[in-house]
Amino acid sequence: MPAAKAKKEISLPANYKPSEKEEYMCDKQLEYFRQKLSAWRAELSKELGETLEHLKEENWQESDITDRATVETDAGLELRTRDRYRKLIKKIDEALVRIEKEEYGYCEETGEEIGIKRLDARPIATLCIEAQERHERDERTHYDEDMEDRA
Repeated sequence: MPAAKAKKEISLPANYKPSEKEEYMCDKQLEYFRQKLSAWRAELSKELGETLEHLKEENWQESDITDRATVETDAGLELRTRDRYRKLIKKIDEALVRIEKEEYGYCEETGEEIGIKRLDARPIATLCIEAQERHERDERTHYDEDMEDRA
C-alpha cells in the first residue's frame, strides 16, 4: 500500500489571487480555492442554521388567514433556499475532495483545464466552458424534443 502523501502547510500572501502566469493548480492555487470553498461552506452553513432558528420561532397559529398565508409563503421560500444551500454545500464538499485528490480544476468530461477565471467565478465548476456549453445545448435540445412530444 503506498504511503500517504504528506500534507504541506501552505501560507498564502495577503490578498493573494491566482495568476495565469503560475503553474496551473499549483499548491498556492489549490490552497486559495480550498480556503475560498471552505469560507463559502461556512457562510452557507451559518445561514442554514439561522433559517432553522427562524422557522422554529415562527408563529404558525396566525388567526388571520391572510397573515397565515404570508407566513406559509415565506416559510416555503426559506425552505427552498435552505434546500438550494444544502445542494450547494454538497457540491462544495465534492470540490474540496477533488482538491485533496489534486483533481480540482480539470474538466470531468475532457480532462482539460477549467481555467482560473471560471473557477474564481464558480469554484464548484466541474466542466470547462466548452463542455458546459455542449451540456446546456444538449439539455435544451432534449427539453425542446420533450415539449414537441407533449404538443
